[in-house]
Amino acid sequence: MNLLSRLDPRSGLRYVLILQLAIAGVLIASDVLGVMPSPFKERVELPTGPISPGDQRREYRTDRSDPSLVPQDGPLDVPVPEAFPNRLDFSVQEVEGMGRILLLSGQIEVDDSARFASYLSDMQEKPDLVALHSPGGVVSEALSIGKQVRGAELSTAVLAGSMCVSSCPYVLAGGEERVVSLRGIVGMHQHYYDQPRLIPVVFAVESIQKGQGETMQHLIDLGVDPSLMLFSLNTPPEEIYALIEDELVDTRIATQIID
Repeated sequence: MNLLSRLDPRSGLRYVLILQLAIAGVLIASDVLGVMPSPFKERVELPTGPISPGDQRREYRTDRSDPSLVPQDGPLDVPVPEAFPNRLDFSVQEVEGMGRILLLSGQIEVDDSARFASYLSDMQEKPDLVALHSPGGVVSEALSIGKQVRGAELSTAVLAGSMCVSSCPYVLAGGEERVVSLRGIVGMHQHYYDQPRLIPVVFAVESIQKGQGETMQHLIDLGVDPSLMLFSLNTPPEEIYALIEDELVDTRIATQIID
């Protein structure tokens, strides 16, 4: 009782505030160190150029596509921008032998699924194919767009010269038929799922696991083998693992391979 009587309530509140600031500092430092590359981590030089079996990891970039990844022999099926738009761009092109192509190009950002739904509903004619050229982006938006594609009974494609990486394959999965050109790239890596910023991963395990579960269920519902996620989980976020033909077919992320 004597000890309690000598405590100044204002001093007690000050100590509590200092403790809270210290905890906040630890959380922020943990988050920053988890996001920023460590200067002590050895940098691994990744190869460049077209992929081949066993040589499938490349640098992940969101600013522009890497034309060296795909064979350059032959014309592109659909002209695609070299630099990725900051969010999904929608355009329609008539392609001989393929019909009416709806091209989705650019990064997948918040509200892009709503924009896609609006664009699709405003189209006077249903596209014959939804072609993809994207470095990915917000996973939940990609899942939603993939579901919309399946609901509209559309087919998807990654055509010659195009890239569909990170979360983009979850849009590709939505196609009733999924066409992939051997002169295009489908790639996977670890994702950042929706979670509050400045919170260390140790406090977000439940959110991350929930996101992974939703992604796996999305693949299962659309007829894609969830083993596709292994390529994602085993590849650091700063890299991309490009799938070869056997992997595209075995996981059923592609139902048809074209040259």
